[in-house]
Amino acid sequence: MTEKHLSSQFDAELSGISTRVLEMGGLVESQVAQSVEALTDFSAELASQVLLQEDRVNSMEVEIDHDLSAIIARRQPTARDLRLLTAVSKTIANLERAGDEAARIARAVRRVAESGNASRLRLPVGDLSVEASLAIASLRKALDAFARLDAQKAFEVLKQDPQIDQQFEGLMRKLITYMMEDPRTISSSLDIVFVAKALERVGDHAKNLAEQVIYIVKGTDVRHNPVEAVEQMMR
Repeated sequence: MTEKHLSSQFDAELSGISTRVLEMGGLVESQVAQSVEALTDFSAELASQVLLQEDRVNSMEVEIDHDLSAIIARRQPTARDLRLLTAVSKTIANLERAGDEAARIARAVRRVAESGNASRLRLPVGDLSVEASLAIASLRKALDAFARLDAQKAFEVLKQDPQIDQQFEGLMRKLITYMMEDPRTISSSLDIVFVAKALERVGDHAKNLAEQVIYIVKGTDVRHNPVEAVEQMMR
């Protein structure tokens, strides 16, 4: 078997893995979007649909991780290819965790829907829409950066992350005031707090995905660095 043939097989395996990662990412993105839609409508039925997808996301992570281990053992890749496989392993772990956050939102929606307090929570739920939009957009952009191996697009995700944090902090202040004004909603409002935190964590996982894209393309680990430092490291 020629070296060129081996290389072609390896490229095909890498392409197949990347395609499955993007499939998993699309499923997780759909989970998050559906969980937010369920919250907006206080739909326990839609929330249950989100939870049904959780097992599929978990299975995809295990399957892809198993195949990654097999490729590493069989091909013994080096340099950029090894960076790609290592980053993919971390990427699917972050996607699985983002899916977990969608499931947490769905469970909170079901609790609120069953509590009978949904009508009193329209105001804070409306305030969640901006944070949700930012988190979903960051996840989508991070996945697009992975598909294109575009470090600059990945860097844009890092720059947008503080906006999600700001929305979360502002919503927390509003919810505290809301609960003080109407103590009857404290229990359900706490569920909204958990939802807001889950969305903030989705943004964090999108940021982690973006950092892995930069690592693949540039070979530089930019984790735990401020945006300004990352910009310098990418030059």
